[in-house]
Amino acid sequence: MQGYEVLLCVTGGIACYKTADLASKLVQAGAGVTVAMTESATKFITPLTFQAITHRQTFTNVWQSSESFESQ
Repeated sequence: MQGYEVLLCVTGGIACYKTADLASKLVQAGAGVTVAMTESATKFITPLTFQAITHRQTFTNVWQSSESFESQ
């Protein structure tokens, strides 16, 4: 997966917690992963979880700017 860019879209549902493991495996395989979540998905898993895994901003709002994000 080296060199691939993946947009992982997470929607609300009890199984969405499994997407954190998927994101982790994609990153370990060398893919760049950006996560977009619906508001419902944030009730099951926090955006911070994905930010920690991917080292990228997790988008939760279509109007959200990427300029305010600083990877820790």
